[in-house]
Amino acid sequence: MIKSLLKITCLAFVVFSCKTETKEVAQVDFKSSYNSGKQVYQDLCINCHLDNGKGVLKAFPPLADSDYLENNQIESIKGIKYGMHKEITVNGIVYKGNMAKQGLTDKEVADVMNYINNSWGNDYGTFITVEEVSKVQP
Repeated sequence: MIKSLLKITCLAFVVFSCKTETKEVAQVDFKSSYNSGKQVYQDLCINCHLDNGKGVLKAFPPLADSDYLENNQIESIKGIKYGMHKEITVNGIVYKGNMAKQGLTDKEVADVMNYINNSWGNDYGTFITVEEVSKVQP
């Protein structure tokens, strides 16, 4: 009986230790991706979408508090990865501009998505991985 209890206790310790370690690794991965995404945003996106993510009314759509971004994660990834050349409606306002392809790697796209999904009060989606971005086609 004691041996069985000891085995269960050890097994529980291993399981919970792995979960804690996995969670800590995920937090480090997210923080690294977020910080890298912030740099990509500052290098390429800030000129149009501004440092506060609010964009320019009727010219460059907002990323902060954006219903389009929140509800269209795959389309947003496509836009960053391949450029966007279509009319979209964001928060009830129509945007007809074009966004040029930025020439980013899948990692840079994932990183900037993680940054914009979690900045300016946004809490959109889960952690975007490079693998997910690599599967997105035009």
